[in-house]
Amino acid sequence: MGNRTKTQTIGWLFVLLSTVLITIFYFYPMLQALLLSFKSGMGNNLENVGFSNYKRLFSDPTFIAALKNTFIYLLFQVPLMIGLALVFSVLLNDPKLKFKGFFRIAIFLPAVTSLVAYSIIFKNLFAQDGIINKFLLSLSFVSEPVQWLTDPLLAKIVIILAITWRWTGYNMIFYLSGLQNIDRSIYEAAELDGANGFQIFTKITIPMLKPIILFTSITSTIGTLQIFDETMNITKGGPGNSTVSISQYIYNLSFKYTPDFGYAAAVSFVIVILIVFFSFLQFRVAGDRK
Repeated sequence: MGNRTKTQTIGWLFVLLSTVLITIFYFYPMLQALLLSFKSGMGNNLENVGFSNYKRLFSDPTFIAALKNTFIYLLFQVPLMIGLALVFSVLLNDPKLKFKGFFRIAIFLPAVTSLVAYSIIFKNLFAQDGIINKFLLSLSFVSEPVQWLTDPLLAKIVIILAITWRWTGYNMIFYLSGLQNIDRSIYEAAELDGANGFQIFTKITIPMLKPIILFTSITSTIGTLQIFDETMNITKGGPGNSTVSISQYIYNLSFKYTPDFGYAAAVSFVIVILIVFFSFLQFRVAGDRK
């Protein structure tokens, strides 16, 4: 056996177990879910219905509401979170800043908290008798408790705030890592040329962090399109499906309503299509054609 063939054989042996496990636990279930999306019923009573489940999507008001809500979360939350993460990373990368370690841990800490636990905390914070309303009443900003969780618009805002609080620190760590690999002499040269802080941020920091920004934008988009815990635990999709997400609707179709696994599988592939579309769009906008 030649050295090249031997090296390739050893390499395949190393990745064989991972390849088999990924195929069994990822690709095979995905294929079965795709086949299931063309069926209707449950258990052993499944019957082929062709593209009926996909046609049903366009006339399903609950799905349309879930799709609209998910787009709203995506449109407002992802740019807000990415922007805050960038600002925090730049501030915490300042060599003159004291207690940087404390601030970094404080901002990153929400990312390691339990999804269910933090969702319940936000639900209690913004409850009618929660701390937020008590604080606003004590300062006379409002004359009566704000209906944060029962008003359609305010409930969406609470969920957007919750997701932003949870994941901003996670993205900030990526930007901090990238910033620490940028040569300080580049910033010093810009300052000598008379560039102000905003110009340095927009002309140097953002372009040099472009690959990381693209990565975090895509992962944040994927995460937001799959949002479930926040809408489930904070508002349960209410009031009147005004905060329900696509993932929560899939759960409801499978376990809350009369089970319809075929239609639930069809809805789940809408998320797949959206992830592929937005990932491709972000690559094009970023100018990365690889």
